[in-house]
Amino acid sequence: MPVTQSIDDPDRAVDYLCEIYQNNTALLRAAFEAYRRGETPTSRVRACYPFVRICTDVMTNIDSRRSYGFVSGPGVFETTVTRPDLFDGYYREQLRLLCKNHQVSVEVGVSEQPIPIHFAFSEGIHLEGELDQQRLRQMRDIFDIPDLAVIDDRIANGTYEPLPGEPSPLALFTAARVDFSLHRLRHYTATSPSHFQNYVLVTNYQFYIDEFVKFGLGLMEPSEDPDEQLYRSQYVAFVEPGDVITHSAHGAQPSQIRVEGKAVARLPQMPAYHLKRADGSGITMVNIGVGPSNAKTITDHIAVLRPHAWIMLGHCAGLRNTQRLGDYVLAHGYVREDHVLDADLPLWVPVPALAEVQVALERAVAQVTKLEGTELKRVMRTGTVASVDNRNWELLDHRGPVKRFSQSRAVALDMESATIAANGFRFRVPYGTLLCVSDKPLHGELKLPGMADQFYRTQVDQHLQIGIRAMELLRENGLARLHSRKLRSFAEVAFQ
Repeated sequence: MPVTQSIDDPDRAVDYLCEIYQNNTALLRAAFEAYRRGETPTSRVRACYPFVRICTDVMTNIDSRRSYGFVSGPGVFETTVTRPDLFDGYYREQLRLLCKNHQVSVEVGVSEQPIPIHFAFSEGIHLEGELDQQRLRQMRDIFDIPDLAVIDDRIANGTYEPLPGEPSPLALFTAARVDFSLHRLRHYTATSPSHFQNYVLVTNYQFYIDEFVKFGLGLMEPSEDPDEQLYRSQYVAFVEPGDVITHSAHGAQPSQIRVEGKAVARLPQMPAYHLKRADGSGITMVNIGVGPSNAKTITDHIAVLRPHAWIMLGHCAGLRNTQRLGDYVLAHGYVREDHVLDADLPLWVPVPALAEVQVALERAVAQVTKLEGTELKRVMRTGTVASVDNRNWELLDHRGPVKRFSQSRAVALDMESATIAANGFRFRVPYGTLLCVSDKPLHGELKLPGMADQFYRTQVDQHLQIGIRAMELLRENGLARLHSRKLRSFAEVAFQ
């Protein structure tokens, strides 16, 4: 059993975390391989997650402009950790800030939280056809399996209260909660969590994905234009479902473009595509389909990767007569009639617009459309977006919804934006919404096949380019401005 060590160097602390995690998961994998061969251990096989802890005796004078990297007061703060191979840079940065801001050492050791056997395999294990029903049932008597009693969002929701003598949380998510989401991401998106980038675009239409794939693969090809060469050189690979990786051929010939991996036979529920940078600050795009349930599901899981921002980029119904098909809506408020987050984030909690994201989106619209001043305002309206959970809301008695939308000053309606924003608020992930008006049902302009096809052909590419440019602007502006104090609660965890 590794001993708990007090370490004053963040890098050595993370190295020790890695050592514990690798040894413990290796033990579990070896035991399971023996079990798969038909051997039965004589006793229960258990290994636990590593933990990291800090202890502070006095309140340290912290720069009030900081949004993370410090604890709220004196006490003991702790979290279990997982997948140091995936979160290596993240852990090093969080611990570096804690050691610097509080002038303390970091304690690293083995927790009492067991690692479920499924989570000891980074890409999951497939038991179907390998173990008979008796061996499957017997597994829980030998190995720990995922326990929903310790996998929840109470810390993020602000409802977790440590028992007397228990340490306060150091991070929003425990190791088991992180592992749970990492495996779900692989299931829902058909790509490894290791490919996800720090800037995430979420869309509700495959048309956007088609353009993103075209754009991403185009960047992998060489160019003779010097400016284009410089731009393309920042992106190193493009990843599609099935972990099909197209590597950049920057500086090479088209015939030298290297592709590895095998495409999936059929697309998953929410396919993800990744335009990768070497430092992870590229752009991921996910097609979540239609509806708030998928919107909540995917952001519940992406949140454990601690992205720097996510933005909803999709279609909406325009609610004002002055709007035209193809106009943009920049959300500065939300009416939450999606209901999927009511138990996690009460409706009385405001979900504000974040200035840094709003400015980036407005600048991106201006740069891509090459419009400014009154002309820019003519194609983009800032206002409230209402998100509902009834796709056929148009068939309701209009007196109800129309009255509510009018009272809220809503200018657009969809089914996902409020969910994406509310989960960003809940998980402290900067968020934003830029929608494109694709129909105006209150004014007789319905989304019918002929109208939709024409709209998609003329507008999707521009809208996508705006989303990509907004993410690049956010990256250029730096994280200190993006991760502001607006999303922090009273007694916030230290990890970003």
